[in-house]
Amino acid sequence: MPAVMTRVSWSELAEIVGKEHLRAATAEDAFDDITPQMVAEPDTAEDLARCLRWARGAGVKVAPRGGGTKLGWGNPPAACDLLLSTTRLHRVLEYAWADLTVIVEAGCRVADLQKTLAEHGQALALDPLWPERATIGGILSTNDSGTLRIRYGSLRDLIIGITVALPDGTLAKSGGKVVKNVAGYDLAKLFTGALGTLGVIVQAIFRLHPLPRERRSLSFGGTPASLNQLLLEFLASKSTPTGLQLRAAPGGAQLDVRFDGTAAGIQAQIDQVQQLAAPSLVPSPAPDDVWLSHQAIWEGAVPALVAKFSVLPAHFAAVCALIERAAAAQSLAWRVVAQSVGAGYVRLEGSEQALRTGLLALRDELAKTGDTKLGGTIVALGCPVAVKRGLDVWGPPSDAQPLMVRIKQRFDPDGTLNPGRFLGGI
Repeated sequence: MPAVMTRVSWSELAEIVGKEHLRAATAEDAFDDITPQMVAEPDTAEDLARCLRWARGAGVKVAPRGGGTKLGWGNPPAACDLLLSTTRLHRVLEYAWADLTVIVEAGCRVADLQKTLAEHGQALALDPLWPERATIGGILSTNDSGTLRIRYGSLRDLIIGITVALPDGTLAKSGGKVVKNVAGYDLAKLFTGALGTLGVIVQAIFRLHPLPRERRSLSFGGTPASLNQLLLEFLASKSTPTGLQLRAAPGGAQLDVRFDGTAAGIQAQIDQVQQLAAPSLVPSPAPDDVWLSHQAIWEGAVPALVAKFSVLPAHFAAVCALIERAAAAQSLAWRVVAQSVGAGYVRLEGSEQALRTGLLALRDELAKTGDTKLGGTIVALGCPVAVKRGLDVWGPPSDAQPLMVRIKQRFDPDGTLNPGRFLGGI
């Protein structure tokens, strides 16, 4: 790591954030075997933008950090001198409950925001990973969504405005406080999922939804093939589930379905889905924590690799069969949680070499196209850094890579933010 910072340089940063909010990084701040030199915690969006402008001028490489729950996603950065924390930007700035909108700072934890919104019977219709620790800026940067996506869409559908701090110190805004807003360049969609490589999200505006009156869940047991077919029948029906996921592991699979609304409306939908199921598929009530399966898949024996795959929902059973074969070839334990929108998580457990080999085998098979092929992608999210160092976690660059490089050069020409962390080493 370059040791080019002088005491005067860090003193300049301390003048921006205050001496008590600039400290030397510790082992707890390390990620991907990289330990930054310093951690800064600005209190306002303006101060955060000033920090970025200082970092760019000083040649300091920066990694933004919210709750730190997904700091290890992406490739290891080429360098990181400064962790720029949003922990003090945690305020709900404006809550227009009558208009179903909220303006919130990026460092606000998701669970804290939901608690505030629940006082008026409303919610941000999203169930990301680790909401007690994850921040608004963090889930936006990683485009983290959960089981509610089937009904309410992803973050790009829920965000209607954004403020970002760019490496040159500019605060840029896009969107507004109304649900229908088409003015200006759509920075919100561009920065959602950019992994903090273009700028730092400091504020966001969301559309909200009422909390449901009641909620009921059912689970069907069977083979991945039979449950995949049932999932497709549910999607083709007039039912409107707020959750629909397939869970699979050696020995069997389960299909979970959830409905929100009034008691009568929920029962009518349950009756409908039971008619769609074959007589051999008898549902049972599902506990609420079944919808935390996408979070529970991060727990288990180590070494382990957690990857996110994307395929057409019709191919879920084929993906499970592919994972089972690849895991058997490398003596890996495995389990899958897939959402009906076409995205899912797979956990593999075994030796580091087997994890790398298994992932590459899955990537090759998923990428194949044609009438009988899957045409999907798989991205490694969590794995030992030794596994990461041997591959690009994102997979081969797509046709959009040249455009992505130009966007990076436009917003961050000096590579100040998370250099090398995104697809293709951006």
